[in-house]
Amino acid sequence: MSETITTPDLFAKFDDIISMREQLLASGVEDPFSLVMEKVLSPTRAICNGRDTILLGTYNYMGMTFDPDIIAAGQQALADFGSGTTGSRVLNGTYQGHKECEDALREFYDMDHAMVFSTGYQANLGIISTIAGKGDYVVLDIDSHASIWDGCAMGNAEIVPFKHNDVAAMEKRLKRIPEGAGKLVVLEGVYSMLGDIAPLAEMVKIAKDNGAMVLVDEAHSMGFIGEHGRGVVEDAGVMDDVDFIIGTFSKSVGTVGGFCVSNHPKFEIMRLVCRPYVFTASLPPSVVATAATSIRKLMQAGEKRAHLWDNSKRLHGGLTDLGFDLGTDKPQSAIVAVIMPDLQRGAAMWEALLSEGLYVNLARPPATPANMTLLRCSLCAEHTAEEVETILGIFERAGKATKII
Repeated sequence: MSETITTPDLFAKFDDIISMREQLLASGVEDPFSLVMEKVLSPTRAICNGRDTILLGTYNYMGMTFDPDIIAAGQQALADFGSGTTGSRVLNGTYQGHKECEDALREFYDMDHAMVFSTGYQANLGIISTIAGKGDYVVLDIDSHASIWDGCAMGNAEIVPFKHNDVAAMEKRLKRIPEGAGKLVVLEGVYSMLGDIAPLAEMVKIAKDNGAMVLVDEAHSMGFIGEHGRGVVEDAGVMDDVDFIIGTFSKSVGTVGGFCVSNHPKFEIMRLVCRPYVFTASLPPSVVATAATSIRKLMQAGEKRAHLWDNSKRLHGGLTDLGFDLGTDKPQSAIVAVIMPDLQRGAAMWEALLSEGLYVNLARPPATPANMTLLRCSLCAEHTAEEVETILGIFERAGKATKII
């Protein structure tokens, strides 16, 4: 008689998350992770789950998604080049639009090289895993984005994390690395959970003093931080000292895709050795056309940047005055994080906001730092001053109804 073999359940590792989700839904709250936008009306409004809703959680920082010039460029490219490339950039997937998009990036950042990826996630995955391999060391902030961690793992480098935004801790880690080893310091301009910025001036100097290359992910600052919207690296005056800037088209640019810009003289070899670039299909012609048009418009978006900062200061100050606990003491970016007591009450607050016509992101552990539950607000340059006041009124009523304030 043959012995029965028990097949291990490969989903067992997710049981705790499944249980947490079941408990949350059993409490009767609307599912915060299954929101459907039936119709998008503008960069700041949509019909969500049947309701006319103000959007305060889309990362559409500069409000470019409905710009008529951008839409027209995408429509023309769709008509001229079809719906997709069906190939890799190194084979049949480089169209004229891809080159024009990289030209726009080089001009925007005033850098020698630009390389477009199919997503921002792939940009981090590809660049980090390719330049930092076995025997090299990656020193990174403990709160780094998942794509950064995954890039480190894929490259098989030694990973050396340090406490969030702790300059002294970063320096200590760097000094412990064996002499002669390859070193890459990976930082983010704006950290997406709390909306806080990195002290790049100090960190980049320390990295360079210790013989490390530096990569900065500017996904959440491109377009509006810095005089020309080049990000925290520009604002901190360290653009010439940074080796690689990573970014995405899915935030301020208003479409999808990712990129890396660099002045390194050997950078172009990345097109042949970076696996997430070589072995994936390139972006559709309509997407790179919208991206290139948006990037060029962002070069002239000084008034939009100023208005977005006004929105951020007003929302941050208003929520503070109402008694909410925020992720930063003062506004540092277009992200304003509202800290909740726990997941249950955070979900209740999220639902109360949505029922009044306001959508924000509910962020929960393990994605959040220090196991916090956050309501993450992402402001847009297209939010009017009146909309910001409406948002504050909704927060006040929902906060009192849920006894958060």
